[in-house]
Amino acid sequence: MRKLLFGSLIRPPLTEPPPGVSDAAMEELATSIDKVARRRLGHSLSIRAVDAGSCNGCELEMHALSNAFYDVERFGIRFVASPRHADVLMVTGPVTRNMGEALLRTYTATPDPKWVVALGGCARDGGCFAGSYAVLGGASTVVPVDLHIPGCPPSPTDILKGLLALLEQVNKGGSVS
Repeated sequence: MRKLLFGSLIRPPLTEPPPGVSDAAMEELATSIDKVARRRLGHSLSIRAVDAGSCNGCELEMHALSNAFYDVERFGIRFVASPRHADVLMVTGPVTRNMGEALLRTYTATPDPKWVVALGGCARDGGCFAGSYAVLGGASTVVPVDLHIPGCPPSPTDILKGLLALLEQVNKGGSVS
């Protein structure tokens, strides 16, 4: 223990390098999402996150959107606590047997127009948890999914690009895959 303590005084802390995306590109992407959301919805985009049984990798990346680097709330994109205030349900993880009913109730409580985004490989098809006795499968086994954002986990930039693609496709009147 003493060796670890003294070693931590000598070595610098381990941190990840900042994301490689420039501030201008991130600002342009988030501004585009806000503009498209206001055109389609008349207000900014509200997201309700639903963890259906994940390992929390996707949640870390999704909630990174609210940190000081991305700060998407300045562009009108916000996470809400109630599905009654949401436009988008962002589902992470495979849907476990215990969360299937909760996800369905959350979907039902969300007002129209609403869209469901399956975030990550597990929300798409169960990922590495597929076939487990405790897993029903991906989000589409319980609710209709409008967009899948691939990755394990997807980066915050990929999440923003996915949301922009969803809103642009909805504005055109088409479906999103």
